[in-house]
Amino acid sequence: MLELSFTAADVAYTRFAFSPVWEIVASVLVLRGDAGHDLHARWTRQATERLRGFDWRPLSDVVPGRVIPGFICPPPATPLPDLAVELAAVRATPAGQVEREVALIPEITVVPDVDELADVMHGYWDRALAPFWPRMRRLLEADVQYRARRLTTGGAADLFADLNPAVRWRDERLYVDHPSVSARRGLRGRGLLLVPSVFVWPRVFSITVPGWQPTLRYPPRGVGDLWTGGPVAPSAALTGVFGASRARLLAELDQPAATKDLAERTGLTPGGVSQHLTALRAAGFVSAHRVGRYVMYSRTEVSEHLFRT
Repeated sequence: MLELSFTAADVAYTRFAFSPVWEIVASVLVLRGDAGHDLHARWTRQATERLRGFDWRPLSDVVPGRVIPGFICPPPATPLPDLAVELAAVRATPAGQVEREVALIPEITVVPDVDELADVMHGYWDRALAPFWPRMRRLLEADVQYRARRLTTGGAADLFADLNPAVRWRDERLYVDHPSVSARRGLRGRGLLLVPSVFVWPRVFSITVPGWQPTLRYPPRGVGDLWTGGPVAPSAALTGVFGASRARLLAELDQPAATKDLAERTGLTPGGVSQHLTALRAAGFVSAHRVGRYVMYSRTEVSEHLFRT
């Protein structure tokens, strides 16, 4: 059991952030089958295929399970960091710190080179997560908006009331059930950084050791529905704006897909699909990510919004 004591200042400084680097780390646990594999089965199948031929073992080797070294996923310094900023922080970790953190985790047998590790993390992101990030980010943003309202209207008690079954608020303290942590710690006016995470489900992860911003990573509301269902039919209004073919292609991109797949699903020719995707990409409604011999297309945040309103 982890017990965190809050002062008034700690409640005032409690805030939210996203972390692409943390999603990399947590998704590795899912791919290995450590946790959440069934919930994310649809993503797991696609990510496994996209990672074929890419050696991500140097990343997996430093993500042993329950205890994860802080240098590989430091708490984000800004609410909306991008991947480049977070990987720069990983690269800037002093060698001595890396050695000290690795020495505390017997499962890690080799001290990694942070530059090489950051390169692997970037390659893993491009293949396994980048095509899905707009959808993931939309879910994370919705959770932050919901919890920020609860904090504003009902204070810390309402904020933590439905955060996770492992988390309880009582008498100005936050209690977190941990299988491997038993400690009482104060936040000392630094507040608590709350990081919703798609791939952390069903667990919560915390950072409370000296030298790091106290952080709690938790699964967002609605994560169980993230990969379920199929394409949502475009509305008549969207069809009127985009045309039937382009609206259908956007609908089919509820999951990233290649030109050939889209042609088979829609009955359009591969050449026609390619022309439509080129136009949609130029307008900012579609993004493209190369995975091996294929280019995978996915909806951007703008087009995700169109299909969720």
